[in-house]
Amino acid sequence: MVLNHDSIKPIYVQIAEWLETEILNDHISTGEKMYSQYQLADMFNINPATAAKGLNILVDYDVLYKKRGLGMFVKDEAKENILIRRKNENLKQMVRELVQEADYLSVEDEELMEMLKQIRQERRGQS
Repeated sequence: MVLNHDSIKPIYVQIAEWLETEILNDHISTGEKMYSQYQLADMFNINPATAAKGLNILVDYDVLYKKRGLGMFVKDEAKENILIRRKNENLKQMVRELVQEADYLSVEDEELMEMLKQIRQERRGQS
Protein backbone atom coordinates (compact mmCIF):
# COMPACT_ATOMS: atom_id res chain seq x y z
CA MET A 1 0.00 0.00 0.00
CA VAL A 2 1.11 3.53 -0.72
CA LEU A 3 -0.13 6.27 1.55
CA ASN A 4 -1.67 9.28 -0.13
CA HIS A 5 -0.04 12.25 1.58
CA ASP A 6 -2.15 14.62 -0.55
CA SER A 7 -5.43 13.11 0.62
CA ILE A 8 -7.75 15.00 2.94
CA LYS A 9 -7.96 11.72 4.87
CA PRO A 10 -5.40 11.67 7.68
CA ILE A 11 -2.53 9.18 7.42
CA TYR A 12 -3.58 7.36 10.59
CA VAL A 13 -7.06 6.80 9.11
CA GLN A 14 -5.48 5.45 5.91
CA ILE A 15 -3.40 3.06 8.04
CA ALA A 16 -6.49 1.85 9.92
CA GLU A 17 -8.43 1.34 6.68
CA TRP A 18 -5.53 -0.56 5.11
CA LEU A 19 -5.28 -2.85 8.14
CA GLU A 20 -9.03 -3.46 8.01
CA THR A 21 -8.78 -4.38 4.34
CA GLU A 22 -5.91 -6.73 5.12
CA ILE A 23 -8.14 -8.44 7.69
CA LEU A 24 -11.09 -8.62 5.29
CA ASN A 25 -8.83 -10.14 2.61
CA ASP A 26 -7.49 -12.72 5.10
CA HIS A 27 -3.94 -11.40 4.86
CA ILE A 28 -4.12 -10.92 8.62
CA SER A 29 -6.09 -13.60 10.46
CA THR A 30 -8.20 -13.48 13.59
CA GLY A 31 -6.15 -14.17 16.68
CA GLU A 32 -2.98 -13.11 14.86
CA LYS A 33 -0.63 -10.53 16.30
CA MET A 34 -0.99 -7.17 14.56
CA TYR A 35 1.93 -5.12 13.30
CA SER A 36 3.37 -2.90 16.01
CA GLN A 37 3.36 0.88 15.71
CA TYR A 38 7.10 0.69 15.03
CA GLN A 39 6.72 -1.89 12.28
CA LEU A 40 4.05 0.25 10.62
CA ALA A 41 6.20 3.35 11.03
CA ASP A 42 9.07 1.56 9.26
CA MET A 43 6.80 0.13 6.55
CA PHE A 44 5.28 3.50 5.67
CA ASN A 45 8.06 5.84 6.74
CA ILE A 46 5.82 7.66 9.20
CA ASN A 47 6.02 8.72 12.83
CA PRO A 48 5.31 5.85 15.27
CA ALA A 49 2.75 8.06 17.03
CA THR A 50 0.80 8.34 13.77
CA ALA A 51 0.88 4.56 13.36
CA ALA A 52 -0.27 4.16 16.97
CA LYS A 53 -3.28 6.40 16.27
CA GLY A 54 -4.26 4.10 13.39
CA LEU A 55 -3.98 1.05 15.62
CA ASN A 56 -5.96 2.71 18.39
CA ILE A 57 -8.79 3.45 15.98
CA LEU A 58 -9.07 -0.30 15.43
CA VAL A 59 -9.12 -0.89 19.19
CA ASP A 60 -11.95 1.65 19.44
CA TYR A 61 -13.77 -0.10 16.55
CA ASP A 62 -13.53 -3.43 18.42
CA VAL A 63 -11.26 -4.96 15.76
CA LEU A 64 -8.07 -5.27 17.82
CA TYR A 65 -7.38 -5.91 21.47
CA LYS A 66 -4.30 -5.25 23.55
CA LYS A 67 -2.36 -7.84 25.53
CA ARG A 68 -0.22 -6.01 28.00
CA GLY A 69 3.44 -6.45 27.15
CA LEU A 70 2.70 -8.56 24.04
CA GLY A 71 1.11 -6.17 21.57
CA MET A 72 -2.20 -6.00 19.74
CA PHE A 73 -4.12 -8.91 18.32
CA VAL A 74 -7.02 -9.33 15.89
CA LYS A 75 -10.31 -10.11 17.63
CA ASP A 76 -12.23 -13.22 16.59
CA GLU A 77 -15.19 -11.07 15.53
CA ALA A 78 -13.02 -8.47 13.74
CA LYS A 79 -14.28 -9.18 10.22
CA GLU A 80 -17.90 -9.02 11.28
CA ASN A 81 -17.32 -5.77 13.18
CA ILE A 82 -15.57 -4.21 10.18
CA LEU A 83 -18.31 -5.24 7.77
CA ILE A 84 -21.11 -3.98 10.01
CA ARG A 85 -19.43 -0.63 10.66
CA ARG A 86 -18.44 -0.03 7.03
CA LYS A 87 -21.93 -0.91 5.85
CA ASN A 88 -23.60 1.33 8.42
CA GLU A 89 -21.23 4.26 7.98
CA ASN A 90 -19.40 4.27 4.65
CA LEU A 91 -21.88 2.52 2.40
CA LYS A 92 -24.88 4.45 3.68
CA GLN A 93 -23.07 7.74 3.09
CA MET A 94 -22.16 6.70 -0.45
CA VAL A 95 -25.78 5.72 -1.13
CA ARG A 96 -27.00 9.05 0.23
CA GLU A 97 -24.66 10.86 -2.16
CA LEU A 98 -25.68 8.62 -5.06
CA VAL A 99 -29.38 9.19 -4.42
CA GLN A 100 -28.82 12.93 -4.11
CA GLU A 101 -27.03 12.99 -7.48
CA ALA A 102 -29.74 10.81 -9.03
CA ASP A 103 -32.35 13.29 -7.77
CA TYR A 104 -30.41 16.20 -9.32
CA LEU A 105 -30.36 14.31 -12.62
CA SER A 106 -34.01 13.21 -12.36
CA VAL A 107 -33.04 9.54 -12.48
CA GLU A 108 -35.97 7.38 -11.40
CA ASP A 109 -35.57 4.59 -8.84
CA GLU A 110 -35.97 1.85 -11.45
CA GLU A 111 -33.25 3.31 -13.67
CA LEU A 112 -30.92 3.75 -10.70
CA MET A 113 -31.52 0.15 -9.58
CA GLU A 114 -30.85 -1.08 -13.11
CA MET A 115 -27.55 0.82 -13.14
CA LEU A 116 -26.57 -0.77 -9.83
CA LYS A 117 -27.46 -4.25 -11.09
CA GLN A 118 -25.47 -3.70 -14.28
CA ILE A 119 -22.37 -2.50 -12.42
CA ARG A 120 -22.62 -5.45 -10.04
CA GLN A 121 -22.87 -7.91 -12.91
CA GLU A 122 -19.83 -6.30 -14.57
CA ARG A 123 -17.83 -6.59 -11.34
CA ARG A 124 -18.83 -10.23 -10.85
CA GLY A 125 -17.80 -10.95 -14.42
CA GLN A 126 -14.32 -9.57 -13.66
CA SER A 127 -13.87 -11.73 -10.55
